[in-house]
Amino acid sequence: MFMKFLLATAVLLWPVIAEAADITGIPKIREGDQIQIGNSRIRLGGIDAPSVDQLCLNTKGERWTCGVAARDELIKHADNKTWTCRPRQNTDRRGHIVARCEVDGEDIQKWMVKSGWALSYARISRDYDADEKAAREAKAGMWQGAFIAPWDWRVRNKKTAILGAVKPPEHARAILLASASGPVAPSPDCTIKGNVNRSGECIYHQPTSRWYTQIKMQISKGTRWFCSVDEAEAAGCRETRR
Repeated sequence: MFMKFLLATAVLLWPVIAEAADITGIPKIREGDQIQIGNSRIRLGGIDAPSVDQLCLNTKGERWTCGVAARDELIKHADNKTWTCRPRQNTDRRGHIVARCEVDGEDIQKWMVKSGWALSYARISRDYDADEKAAREAKAGMWQGAFIAPWDWRVRNKKTAILGAVKPPEHARAILLASASGPVAPSPDCTIKGNVNRSGECIYHQPTSRWYTQIKMQISKGTRWFCSVDEAEAAGCRETRR
């Protein structure tokens, strides 16, 4: 009788347990495919967005931080809204929960891919292949110029394929293989350093700034290269006061 009681109790509790598996809340958006709700770090499943330090080229062949743009567009579209994320597997190799997320009933992964800010992660799922095709044909987001697929960019080398809607210029490969946050400036024209101070402010330093040589460019410290003062200020940075 006791075992029957335990079995009946487990059956009654099962819907509650299944429902509790969903993660709901207003997230902090870290990257175009990474968010955090409470203590849960979540990777948006089925897609791959550029890292915040990835560089792309626009229609004019000019360098731009497409990874930052992907994150910022997601923030503009879905920030301060309640998300519902349904885990698909335990975690990825970085310890993130892989999940499919909805915002006001909208499949947010579908929106990211169709808007050109992420690619369908075909090696995991082909659910968003049609949306990627639509983005490519519309030259939306990253597809407006030239870029490297996010999964290739993480292990990039001189033979890495370049994607996009336009034929990249001769100097494209050198720019696309570089990082906006790496130790070396991605271009001779992009030598303004940006870092985050203890108060969380973004500060930019021109080569003539007093502390320029002391700023060590490390992605783990939130540093970033800029090509102009306008670009730095557009990113919310202010010039150093020293």
